[in-house]
Amino acid sequence: MKVFVTGASGHVGSALVPELLRAGHQVVGLARSDASAAKLDAQGAAVRLGDLDDLDGLRKGAAEADAVIHLAFKHDEMYAGDYQGASDADLAVVQAFLDELSGTGKALIGTGGTLSYSGLGRTATEAERVSSESPRGAARNAIVDATDVRGAVVVLPPTVHSALDTAGFIPILVRTARATGVSGYPGDGTNRWSAAHTLDAARLYRLAAEKAPAGSVLHAVAEEAITMREIAEVIGRKLDVPVESIPAERGQEHFGPLAFMVSRDAPTSGARTKALLGWEPEEPGLLDDLETGFYFEQR
Repeated sequence: MKVFVTGASGHVGSALVPELLRAGHQVVGLARSDASAAKLDAQGAAVRLGDLDDLDGLRKGAAEADAVIHLAFKHDEMYAGDYQGASDADLAVVQAFLDELSGTGKALIGTGGTLSYSGLGRTATEAERVSSESPRGAARNAIVDATDVRGAVVVLPPTVHSALDTAGFIPILVRTARATGVSGYPGDGTNRWSAAHTLDAARLYRLAAEKAPAGSVLHAVAEEAITMREIAEVIGRKLDVPVESIPAERGQEHFGPLAFMVSRDAPTSGARTKALLGWEPEEPGLLDDLETGFYFEQR
């Protein structure tokens, strides 16, 4: 297949592009800078210059491909506090892809997040339906509900971890602990996040593009539930700083851009995904990756 990938030079994209190429697929990656274009070229991918605001260019990229994998998101806007604005932009991109691919039966693989399941009070499964009123919910539902494309959504944990992860939630928590001298966790620290290794997540995207049935919700979850206190304890030990509870009223002050997410509780299962696509995570778990130490190198 010829696969058009947005976010191709980013964290997960950096693992996905070689994963697709090794499987014999052609890759065209979206790049918004010369540096990103050079990175993709070095990996052996073709390049389409543009960004998420270039809807006409995105439509053309989709039209020329056999499948689209949409990884890119306006994370800068999200971390600046405009999560809804970033989500609205994402919906516009998804709608452009759906309009272009309508009637072709080609694959459109989108991206969601397991934190959308926050507060269920139980472990979420692939059967969950998220509200279209929630951030990114409308884009997710548009892909899953599409009847004339092979639409599927890969739902990522908040902790997709590896040495490729330089700007995600774990690096932010490490930088916060280093800057404040405290490795903090919200409240009693028993809220849970799921996790997966970057290479395992990349493999799931490739399998989704190859064979996921239309309407699939796929959970890139290797570990269902790791408490925030467990994460904070490893960070504190590796940095040799105290580990402390951060009360809700000090959340914004301590956690900064993560304050609106760090207290969420969203244990999530990937069992149905594994059974459907034969996906079996093979890489180290989150706490093992933290122990390895690369997250604590000054990068």
